[in-house]
Amino acid sequence: MNPTKSLRSHINIRGKHNYIPFFAFLMARRLLNPLVFGEYPAEMRSILGNQLPRFSPKEKSLLRGSLDFIGINNYGALYAKDCFLSTCPLNSSRPIRGFAETTGMRDGIPIGGQTGIPRFFVVPEGMEKIVDYIKIKYHNMPMYITENGYSSPLNQSTTMHDTLHDFKRIEYHKAYLAALLKAIRKGADVRGYMIWSLFDSFEWNSGYNISFGLYYVDRNTLERIPKLSAQWFSDFLKSTSDSNIKDLSEKNRSNYVTTAVV
Repeated sequence: MNPTKSLRSHINIRGKHNYIPFFAFLMARRLLNPLVFGEYPAEMRSILGNQLPRFSPKEKSLLRGSLDFIGINNYGALYAKDCFLSTCPLNSSRPIRGFAETTGMRDGIPIGGQTGIPRFFVVPEGMEKIVDYIKIKYHNMPMYITENGYSSPLNQSTTMHDTLHDFKRIEYHKAYLAALLKAIRKGADVRGYMIWSLFDSFEWNSGYNISFGLYYVDRNTLERIPKLSAQWFSDFLKSTSDSNIKDLSEKNRSNYVTTAVV
C-alpha cells in the first residue's frame, strides 16, 4: 500500500518508507514477527498495551524461527490512510482504531489498471516492494509467490473469442514477473511463483462471474480449453531468456492470435 499524499499523519511522517512497515504491520507483521523473532512488533505492543496477549519465554522459544518459508499472495496495491491516532470514517474500508482506511483512488485517479474485482488494481511495482521489504525485515527467508493473478469479468456480452484471447492477463503476468525479477536481482531469495489460477474456478462471493484461469472451463461439458495465457505461460516456462518478460509487441500478439485455440 502507498500513503495518500493528502494525509500526512504521525505514522506517515516518522520515516520516508513507513508506508511499507505500516502495511506489513497491519497485514503481515502481526503474524510474521512472532514466527521469526518470537515477539509481536514493538508498535503493536505499544499501541495495544495490555490488550495484547504476552508470550511466555517457552512460547517465544518455540515460535522463534519456526517458519520454513514465507508465502506471498499478491494481486495488486491500494493507497492507505492510517487511523492509528483516530477512528477511521464509518464508511471507510476499516472503520476501527489502529487500522487503515484503504482506497484505490487518489484525486480521482486509480492507483493502477482496473480488473474484474474493484479493489484489485494492476500495480506491478507493489510486488517488488513487498518482496524487497520482506527480504530486509525477515533476513531474506525463502519466499514463494503462492498466488498472483488477473481477474477478468464474465458477463452476457463476453464472447468465447474474448475469453480465450486474454491479452490483459498475459500483460499482467509479464509485468508482475518483471517486477519480481528486479527484486530477485537485488538478492531476494524467491524460490517459486504460482499463478492463480490454472482453471477458471468458483471465486467466493463472485462465483463464476470472475475469471482468473489460464484454462476456460465449459460448465456444461466440463471441457478445459487453454486460453492464450496458457500458451504464453508454457512458452515462458520453457524459455531461458529474460526477453520473454518484456512487454508484448504487436508482432507477439499476432503470433499468439494465430495459434490460439478457438
